[in-house]
Amino acid sequence: MKVDVCVVGGGLVGLSVALALCDRLSGLSVTILEKEDRIAAHQSSHNSGVVHSGLYYRPGSLKARLCVEGRDATYELCQAEGIPHDRSGKLVIATEVSQLEALGKLERRGAANQLNGLERLGPAGIADHEPSAVGLAALYVPDAGVVDFEVVASHHAMKLRERGASVVTGAEVTRIQHRSGSVTIDAGRERYMAKALVNCAGLHSDRVALLAGVTPSVQIVPFRGEYYRLSKNSAELVRALIYPVPDPTFPFLGVHFTRRIDGTVEVGPNAVLAAGREHYRGSKPNWAELRSTLGYSGFRRLAARHWWEGSKELFNSRSKRRYARLARRLVPGIGSEDLLPGGAGVRAQAVDATGKLVDDFVIETAGSTVHILNAPSPGATASMAIGSYAAKQVQEILAG
Repeated sequence: MKVDVCVVGGGLVGLSVALALCDRLSGLSVTILEKEDRIAAHQSSHNSGVVHSGLYYRPGSLKARLCVEGRDATYELCQAEGIPHDRSGKLVIATEVSQLEALGKLERRGAANQLNGLERLGPAGIADHEPSAVGLAALYVPDAGVVDFEVVASHHAMKLRERGASVVTGAEVTRIQHRSGSVTIDAGRERYMAKALVNCAGLHSDRVALLAGVTPSVQIVPFRGEYYRLSKNSAELVRALIYPVPDPTFPFLGVHFTRRIDGTVEVGPNAVLAAGREHYRGSKPNWAELRSTLGYSGFRRLAARHWWEGSKELFNSRSKRRYARLARRLVPGIGSEDLLPGGAGVRAQAVDATGKLVDDFVIETAGSTVHILNAPSPGATASMAIGSYAAKQVQEILAG
């Protein structure tokens, strides 16, 4: 089957790339290849639903720019199409004197990233927004909010079909070959011949790059995040989003509270090494994938550098009492009996050969292929902006 562009991966990023291509180039034939039997089966539907503001990211980085652009595009889409969302704002709270300097740095970073309405609060200001929360100081971030990203993905798929694009599920890519002026992709029982390929495979993006003959500069290391859900009574203690000041040496945000679009309140997630790229709660470990991770020199260097933080995350994931203790730093009324089992997700985190957790998005072009190799949180928020960014690169390939 001949098409102009094949997009590998039917998550938010892949769907957004396809939409951007259809919007930019009328008459373009686009096929999305998704290995699962439904779209948005992994990171796009196993996340907190937070629309991130762009507060945390280094000014001038691709992540900072695309997060802000994607945030605004997400709100505009939801408003125009009637998709339920809530621009609820969030508090980032310092509970210790040692965190005040980091809170100030976050405020300056947010201003540099042109966030709207940032406000530094004291204890009384915290109580005005979140009466059950406590802290020495906080940053109020009105641009943050929540949406069900699985609904957004379904909307994208509907719009793609209206534009004549093909969304093929159950189509795992097994072979990619380069021929003169085209790329041949074997997926499922079909063979596709495309002028360009975009790799949006998320948890498997490095593997798809290897199939395409590209040696990626990073390897995906899967981290599982497990959530608790607050009981109905204790959920009333949280109005919107409550976060701690993050550890600047670790790329995870710590135990926090999220009132989702359906009104439930999640606590977490933690961050522990997953025994497989799709190792969700209750699923079987993939020992071959775990061996691959443990055998990667970059991961071993990462583990040597962050063994203490990793050990704490592992201990916290095994003890509801310890988890509740962390939650009480922000909302003292939370007890271990208030924490009910919640969902889980797996984050596709790129790690380089030096053992560094890659902070920025990584998007590389090689011949007739574009590879999105690192787009973890805020990847869902930034997905529409990532789509436009990658579509420009595809346009250059097609103009060739």
